[in-house]
Amino acid sequence: MKNMTILFQDSLAAWHTPVFETVFRQEVQALDLALLPLQAALSQSSYVGETAIEPVVLQSSESADAILVKTGIFYGGIIAGSCCADDPTPVCEQTEYCELLCTISKTTAEVSFTLLADE
Repeated sequence: MKNMTILFQDSLAAWHTPVFETVFRQEVQALDLALLPLQAALSQSSYVGETAIEPVVLQSSESADAILVKTGIFYGGIIAGSCCADDPTPVCEQTEYCELLCTISKTTAEVSFTLLADE
């Protein structure tokens, strides 16, 4: 994962409003996929695909200094070397899923993502 500061200022501003989940999902979808720990979560494929992700807010809460959002992520994964040399079909993606804990600082809007282990 690249070392880069991610800010979710719109999500922070939308906290405690009816549009929070929508705003949060839009900010997650706008991220470069390399900023999320998706590669580490692969279970059926070898590499993260390039298709858009689909985040789902599973639970949201807050502590004194942060907003905590448990998020399910549906995304595509590619199986490397699965096609024969003479196979004219395009590379097909497998659907992958993982759960992340997104922590949004209430003072800076800085975001961190933690991959949650399968339960």
